[in-house]
Amino acid sequence: MTRFGNRVRFAFAMAIASVASVSFAAKCDKKCLEDIGDQYRAAYVKHDPKLAPFARKVRFTENNVEMQFPDGSWDTVTKEVGPPLTISDPQTGGVGMFTAIMQNDVPGYLAVRLRVRDGRITEVEHMLSTRRNLSSPPTPIGDHANYKHEPDTSNIVPPAERATRERLIELGNGYFNTLHNNTGEIRGARFHPQATRLENGLKFTEIEKAFRLGRYRFNDRVRREPILVDEERGIVLFRGFIDHKGVLDEYTLTDGTRTRSVFREPHTWAFLEMFKVRNDMITAVEATFIGAPYYMQSPWTKKSRR
Repeated sequence: MTRFGNRVRFAFAMAIASVASVSFAAKCDKKCLEDIGDQYRAAYVKHDPKLAPFARKVRFTENNVEMQFPDGSWDTVTKEVGPPLTISDPQTGGVGMFTAIMQNDVPGYLAVRLRVRDGRITEVEHMLSTRRNLSSPPTPIGDHANYKHEPDTSNIVPPAERATRERLIELGNGYFNTLHNNTGEIRGARFHPQATRLENGLKFTEIEKAFRLGRYRFNDRVRREPILVDEERGIVLFRGFIDHKGVLDEYTLTDGTRTRSVFREPHTWAFLEMFKVRNDMITAVEATFIGAPYYMQSPWTKKSRR
């Protein structure tokens, strides 16, 4: 195990402990949390914080920049383009949402994480993707007209097909282990044959096939941490970064095809990304991500995920 691997393993253990152990269930159950999520989106679109139950002091970030609340797209959003996907974690008081919005004539994809304590929103984290902040290659972003979540994503998973909190986190980490320095080896992830990935509203299929080809070898570092687990829906949400050093030029896929990295200089993607799991297999992935300064850190992360 390399020093990088040891640090990542330790970080995973700490993250799993933090996501799995805190309990606010007595304060706000699943319906309570998701109702607050609905209120948040209504308040956001109307630029009116009074429409949602905010705490007196709210910590707020948008695209990993901390600012006074409300600011950023709270001032510019003009419309939500549905339908939204809402997930919740009564153990930690977490709410997650994936949706699409308009800012005047600018379409964008928005992922939101809320922390609720005593029935009030204390933390707001936005990841907002538009074509402008995806200006570095490649630029995967979908058309609002075709935006929809996979039909099963919001469904409750029957207990017999459900994974534990720890297993959901493990499978998500397996995905990221496979993505890091991708060589064709599947490192701890399991995929349904029809699994799909939605990146900024753009749909991709044959996820495992691309991994087995080693297509993403240019990913030098995948820093991440689980931040919300919706056990009933079989979903785990991560925050993280994918770093590209920009030193890899040409490389060979496992089928013998020669290809070239699109990253020609240091570059980072910042993301909020969720995984749907049923019968111990990842069935759907949804991510909202942006281009970021190389090796950017999250203001929410207590210790750097190196």
